[in-house]
Amino acid sequence: MKKIRIYFVDFWKDLDMNDNFITRCLMRNKINFEVNSSPDYLFCSSFGNKHLKYKNCIKIYFTGENNIPDFNLFDYALSFHPISFGDRHLRFPLYLLYKGYDQLSYKQFDKEKVLNRKFCNFVYSNITFADPFRDEFFYELSKYKTIDSGGRHLNNIGKPVSDKIAFIQDYKFTIAFENSSLLGYTTEKIMEPMVVNSIPIYWGNPEVKKDFNEKSFIHVVDKSSIDSVIEEIIRLDSDDDYYLKKMSEPWLLSGCTYEDWYSSLDVFISHIIKQPIERAKRCTEYGFVRRYKRKIEINIKISRLFPFIK
Repeated sequence: MKKIRIYFVDFWKDLDMNDNFITRCLMRNKINFEVNSSPDYLFCSSFGNKHLKYKNCIKIYFTGENNIPDFNLFDYALSFHPISFGDRHLRFPLYLLYKGYDQLSYKQFDKEKVLNRKFCNFVYSNITFADPFRDEFFYELSKYKTIDSGGRHLNNIGKPVSDKIAFIQDYKFTIAFENSSLLGYTTEKIMEPMVVNSIPIYWGNPEVKKDFNEKSFIHVVDKSSIDSVIEEIIRLDSDDDYYLKKMSEPWLLSGCTYEDWYSSLDVFISHIIKQPIERAKRCTEYGFVRRYKRKIEINIKISRLFPFIK
């Protein structure tokens, strides 16, 4: 196979264009590539609109946020959403990029150590767009015992912690609420406490049990379940045998291991690149889509010229 040109735009600031989850996927599949600003394949994300400047290339979108990919703009997409759209979409949650997920298949813990820890923690800083239910639950559970809040939000330990993972490992429970509840939207919030064997108290994706073993964590389904959830937490906190039984459950389900997810990614990306590039194109530049794209570009220009207009 000839060498392909790839490029990355609108990603997080510290993305290494030469070493990331996409380039490692290409290397695993022995695809010869170079990073070039005139790409054949443009990998885009949700932190800008530079992708609009690129023409005549295959656009592959990745988002770790709870926005829905726009298939009028992108040929293919990777996201949280359980979307079925031919060969154009793969569900690939952001937590798969986090260090430690590959360890979750091999759960080990010391019984004495996990029992002799503090009660519960809560580590959040960005609350601007968060569902207020997260704070409501914090206050309700705090009526039972003090919860140590180590983020900038609701901090009660003196200052924000510098290392979240090191902090939460000293607790039996971790409040692991998403910023919103959306089908398929599971982030690193539930995974981080699992890495250090702190039982997550989770709210967010209604179908989280498709990603993780529901017997291994506490699932807050909705607001109506608060009372029963808190009763369960109190029982787990008070009954060592009951706590250890839950802790003994595997975190992951069969088919949801690190190897399973990355095998799916390899197949998805390889399928895009190994077909002739003219056949890989899925978006059109004509018809209503052309008008749609022009309208987006005009709105962006207006917002830049007149940022005070909302």
